[in-house]
Amino acid sequence: MSILRCLALMVLPFLVFSCSQRDFDSVAEGQKLLRRDAEWADLATAGKDIEKIVSYWSDDAVLIFPGQPVLEGKAAIRAYVTASLNTPGFKIHWVSQKPVFSSDGKFAYMRGTDELTVPGTNGTPMTLHLRGISLWRFDPDGQWRCVVDISNEEPPPAPKS
Repeated sequence: MSILRCLALMVLPFLVFSCSQRDFDSVAEGQKLLRRDAEWADLATAGKDIEKIVSYWSDDAVLIFPGQPVLEGKAAIRAYVTASLNTPGFKIHWVSQKPVFSSDGKFAYMRGTDELTVPGTNGTPMTLHLRGISLWRFDPDGQWRCVVDISNEEPPPAPKS
């Protein structure tokens, strides 16, 4: 067996392995994901750039929000974001925490809290306090994108006895 052939056989597994997995540091990646999510929350709160806000969801994203039909895909999400931002008094902001990653570093989930202000039944703004889970995927372009976004209302405070 020639030296070149032996060298090729030794190097090939290394190349295959190195191309199939990325170096993954859960602490650094967690900070990166939290920063990305906070940037997204700030954009949503500002409510000015619909396309930028929608870009944080994947093309196949699913949203499950209280009192709303399940939204699937960017077209439905874009319509929802547009309608929300055009609603007088609408305001949203969230804070996520504690990212948890899959063993291969390609998926993560985070829990979070949201404040959502919408017009109440009499038109007066009311603020809902929500809690949620977001599932994120590391896409081939090197960006984390939200693929599933679920929230529900926090329960009312327990009565004091």
